[in-house]
Amino acid sequence: MLLGNLLKSVGKDYKQIPVKGISFDSRKIKTGDIFFAIEGNKTSGIKYINDAILKGASAVVSKKKVKFKNLKTPLILVKNVRESLSEACSNFYKKKPRNIVTVTGTNGKSSVADFFYQILTLNKIPAASIGTLGIFSKKYTKKINLTSLDPYALHKNLQTLAKNNVKNVILEASSHGLHQKRLDNLNIKIGIFTNFSHDHLDYHKNMQSYLNSKIYLFNRLLKKNSKIITDEDIKQFKIIKKIANRRKIKKATIGSKSGDIKILQNKYNQNLQFIKVSINSKVFNLEIPLIGYFQVKNLLMAALAASMCGLSQTRILNQIKKIKPVSGRLECVVSLNNNSHVIVDFAHTPDALEQSLVALKKQFKKEILIVFGCGGERDKKKRLAMGKIANKYCRKIFVTDDNPRYEDPKKIRAAIMKGCKKKAIEIGNRKKAIKTAIKELESNEVLLIAGKGHEETQNYGSKIINFSDKKIVKNIINKKKYYQNFSKKSNFNDNIIKNLSYEGVSINSKTIKKNNLFFAIKGKNTDGHKFVKEAIRKG
Repeated sequence: MLLGNLLKSVGKDYKQIPVKGISFDSRKIKTGDIFFAIEGNKTSGIKYINDAILKGASAVVSKKKVKFKNLKTPLILVKNVRESLSEACSNFYKKKPRNIVTVTGTNGKSSVADFFYQILTLNKIPAASIGTLGIFSKKYTKKINLTSLDPYALHKNLQTLAKNNVKNVILEASSHGLHQKRLDNLNIKIGIFTNFSHDHLDYHKNMQSYLNSKIYLFNRLLKKNSKIITDEDIKQFKIIKKIANRRKIKKATIGSKSGDIKILQNKYNQNLQFIKVSINSKVFNLEIPLIGYFQVKNLLMAALAASMCGLSQTRILNQIKKIKPVSGRLECVVSLNNNSHVIVDFAHTPDALEQSLVALKKQFKKEILIVFGCGGERDKKKRLAMGKIANKYCRKIFVTDDNPRYEDPKKIRAAIMKGCKKKAIEIGNRKKAIKTAIKELESNEVLLIAGKGHEETQNYGSKIINFSDKKIVKNIINKKKYYQNFSKKSNFNDNIIKNLSYEGVSINSKTIKKNNLFFAIKGKNTDGHKFVKEAIRKG
């Protein structure tokens, strides 16, 4: 491809220069590639311009003038190298899916993306999602390291999806990705705004800067023929509405008091929710197999997006009851015989953690235990806040490690402990913390393991280990090293032991036999609860 076809701002002298590829990493440059010298957080691409030239770069794009060893290589000066990189990648990989949906917000991006993908897939319409969980489509899946891909990887993968006949794709847009122009030069059909709360202040420095990065999608990237989807119940709705009106962009909303989809009623039954909604003055009763009211909102925003992509309301609503929980998002990993539940969630911000805990309280009406930590080299202000939130809603807290990276994990845990000392136990080893919490779990309780969700590694900086909260929980349960703890709260009318098989009954730990059911009776002289561990040891 000619350089003039990649970048509009290129002068006449350089328009005819042939370009074989694009790179912003000098180590990956091949002969004939164009090199973009990006200013990063830790280093500058300008330092590596000479390396790129030595490897055969056909041209260099930079913000600053640089002295070359090879004066023949063209230097193209631009105001924003990242914007130019997005422009070049978009032109280099021209083929794109017809309907590109983009979702941003502090929480809920992965859920909205996954629900959109599920709705279309259940209706046998080729679709794809790109974000935290990876790239998903029926014919093409791939693990990725960033919520929002760099422009080169993004446009290349979009072209691959388009060639596989995928016409509908949803992208998660992180604040970093939007701020770094990774999603520029896309023909976005729909922009979704989920919510906004405290996060990423290590990068954005203040909440206004963080919000500005989010609403860049609506202020700059959406075209006049695009559409906006958001929640009328959130504080930022006024801001999004003002942008939509000013730019004359049509919007569709959900909400509990008003909206194109109005939520009239919400009831819970264990892992199910039954909601009544009003759509175009018609009332529908829906059964939703999800935990958390906010997941209902995420699902409804995904449903609106599917509708805007041409899927009929009837076909969408017919598939709602088949929706599956998103990996690591209030996902019930196991429900035990004593009517307790172990749930894994990605919540790693104060607002997300509080939303998850409130949702569990409302849906299950049970005491909550929690295992969680905070990431290293990230926003330090949220650690104390999250400790206080856990202290407010939980019976017992197990503070542990969560991707400490190169930061001292003891200091991270100490900062959390300040907010929840009286209820908290500090166990740095995450596996041990989960195992201890499961042993402490009593009948009719919920254990929330928060922070990592779908992740399958634990980051200790110089050491990355394989680690999955879900796999750890399943291994502990399956090895049968965990025994049901029937507490004084237990009620046989609740079907707590309905599926538990046993041979014989005993009230005496001295004479108990294997597979007996032990009743811990409190007598005049002694209390059977003191001998529960002995009874368990004997089988």
